[in-house]
Amino acid sequence: MLKRFGRSDDTADTIADIANFAGRAGPGPATPEPIDNERRQFRTIWISDVHLGTKGCNAELLIDFLDHTDSETIYLVGDIIDGWRLKKKFYWPPEHNDIVWRIMKRARRGTRVVYIPGNHDEMFRQFTGLNFGGVEIRRAAFHDTVDGRRLMVLHGDEFDAVMLAHRWLAFVGDAAYHLMMKLNGWVAKARQLFGLPYWSISKAAKHKVKNAVEFIGRFEEVVARAAAQRGVDGVVCGHIHTAEHRVFAFNRQDIEYWNDGDWVEGCNALVEHADGRMEILDWPAEIARREVATDKELVDAA
Repeated sequence: MLKRFGRSDDTADTIADIANFAGRAGPGPATPEPIDNERRQFRTIWISDVHLGTKGCNAELLIDFLDHTDSETIYLVGDIIDGWRLKKKFYWPPEHNDIVWRIMKRARRGTRVVYIPGNHDEMFRQFTGLNFGGVEIRRAAFHDTVDGRRLMVLHGDEFDAVMLAHRWLAFVGDAAYHLMMKLNGWVAKARQLFGLPYWSISKAAKHKVKNAVEFIGRFEEVVARAAAQRGVDGVVCGHIHTAEHRVFAFNRQDIEYWNDGDWVEGCNALVEHADGRMEILDWPAEIARREVATDKELVDAA
């Protein structure tokens, strides 16, 4: 079923695949959920740019995140599945199934799951307004925080000049990006071998390259301006794989820009706490802190 899901261009087949995939209870994940595991509770979680179907996806880190957090609502802010890669070469390890299984389990137990497809999973945009297995598919959404702010939620490729004007260049860039992801994977394995924490070479390079920094800055301003024009208090997006919080002023109105990052390079999520406070989580850093705390408990108990 998954191979047809990844390769089929027929709309009827795609609808059937999504329905079967979303509604499939299955025997359970290959990586079981921890028993009696304490989870950090949030009102809302935003994640994007997971890129299931690629080797660059940090599935183990995302599984760990899903096993240690819970929320009333979770927004999947695009590029969850990488249709561009799946059409070229099918790749779907058990860990990627486990991520989908965990998200669908949340939907079945009452968590509101809103899926906003991005450019890499744009094949799902034709199903906007429908509900599959408890997952709402939307082109964009509006979220009201508990303290009264109204946030526009969208993937963000709508404001990417390369995507809009030179789509062919976006595909070329995608191929180059995946070469970088292979290098990233080799570095990650080497660091793991030597007991070092996760670190992204591509993320570090992005922050050093002047053109990349300028592109990110322009993108953030354009998206924030679009939010101001729509009369909301802020925007949450993904797309550029750079977790960030900035405040822009347009016509004396402050507009919050939030980017929830990705699960390829930075492995970040955006969360809303019960009091409305928003926070970007750096999950590799969260794991490192958890491991230090565990080691300290073992030393204290010895």
